[in-house]
Amino acid sequence: MSQTLLKVSGLKVAYGGIQAVKGVDFEVREGELVSLIGSNGAGKTTTMKAITGLLPLRDGEISYLGESIRGRGAWDLVKKGLAMVPEGRGVFTRMTITENLQMGAHIRKDKQGIAEDMERVFTTFPRLKERKDQLAGTMSGGEQQMLAMGRALMSRPKVLLLDEPSMGLSPIMVDKIFEVVGEVHKQGVTILLVEQNASRALEIANRGYVMESGLITMNGQAQQMLSDPKVRAAYLGE
Repeated sequence: MSQTLLKVSGLKVAYGGIQAVKGVDFEVREGELVSLIGSNGAGKTTTMKAITGLLPLRDGEISYLGESIRGRGAWDLVKKGLAMVPEGRGVFTRMTITENLQMGAHIRKDKQGIAEDMERVFTTFPRLKERKDQLAGTMSGGEQQMLAMGRALMSRPKVLLLDEPSMGLSPIMVDKIFEVVGEVHKQGVTILLVEQNASRALEIANRGYVMESGLITMNGQAQQMLSDPKVRAAYLGE
């Protein structure tokens, strides 16, 4: 069995008096694409923010590469190979595409490797290459999503966390984003994908977890979950 890269145990997170995450457990093993699905407000984004140190934990443990990362800042985690593409993308709007990608490599000093990775990102996202000198703020939502993913890949992550990458995009751009997520996974990047679009997320995943009201209510092999009547009724509109 592959090494467990990321393990979340008994995670609890609260906003004020409201407990948004109520004790969840899941893991991501090396080489996997794991999808965490659930409706809006289930606690998925809160979980991602807790993993990356953007929200404090009320209880529980998060380990990465066998070591606790509870309370570690995002900067430290990127250096360790854990990168997140946040919900809402968060590109630097007044910088060009090329400058945004360079920012993704700010922790690195290997100029040759950075140049090679820039070309790899441009090969994966040809649209970014066409617009490499364009300001990021003038791009469409789908193009900004591609840029945010490319920027995260420039840090050479061992694990890539994707938070709602298809949110607010046109159907054509949703197709493209899922195609690219699958391509990045094939390149050897381990991925934790948080998505409301359950069917698309499970189609490209190895395993899946269902989150409802701050709890994991179901998990299993993605293909089996796709054919599960309960999952189909609740999340696939059938």
